[in-house]
Amino acid sequence: MADAVPESVGVAENSPEAAKPKRARAPKPAQRPEPRKAEQEGVEAGQEVQRASRSAETSRDTLLFDKYDYGVEIQDLSLKNYINLKPLAYPVTYRRGSQKSFSKANVNIVERMCNSLMRGGTGSKVGGHVIRTKGRLQGKKLKAMDIIETAFGIIHKQTGSNPLQMLVKALENSAPIEDTTRVVYGGIKSNVAVDISASRRLDIAIRNVSIAAIIGAFSSKRRIAETFANEIILAANNDVNSYAIKRKNEIERMARSAK
Repeated sequence: MADAVPESVGVAENSPEAAKPKRARAPKPAQRPEPRKAEQEGVEAGQEVQRASRSAETSRDTLLFDKYDYGVEIQDLSLKNYINLKPLAYPVTYRRGSQKSFSKANVNIVERMCNSLMRGGTGSKVGGHVIRTKGRLQGKKLKAMDIIETAFGIIHKQTGSNPLQMLVKALENSAPIEDTTRVVYGGIKSNVAVDISASRRLDIAIRNVSIAAIIGAFSSKRRIAETFANEIILAANNDVNSYAIKRKNEIERMARSAK
């Protein structure tokens, strides 16, 4: 006796039911956020706003050496990204993150000035001889910071203006725009005029102002704080008697002659 053929459970392929197109399922409606999660997000946003307002108030209230306001205007747009005016009462950060590129831009400008003062001398001949500090400033950051604080007091007493604004203006006036570099063509060496980046412009200005303070106090009865204050005042007024202004004019004159 032949086996019974089982009844087909599914639908045959050639049947009219299989030819009908299948309807696409409607997308599920978006789920609304839970009320607790929405409340939590709102609380976190409010806390962030409060923290931002507190930091703004703190920066507004922070004074340099607890005396001078950080509300300084930078007119040179190229130096604006490199003159750091982070509000710190005593700008000493121990140069954290110095291994990163362009990390100098994140250091307060007063601290950079302090670091530049901690030098062993001029490094090259000035007036026929090399000036050495013999370790009086090398590595002594508190002493250098005290020199800057005393100099700022002298500037404020003589001019009546914000000494931090005077420092920024002095750096802007003493930053050269052009310089020369040595190029070799077929064994012939020649100087060519080149533009200077904003970072190097600021470096040269800081170095010249600090060297001027050391030169002025060498073999003189004046203290280095007095010579530093005098150099900042002269450079801020764009006076030709300033050492930093003289060096800037000399560098740019050599660049013009090399064109």
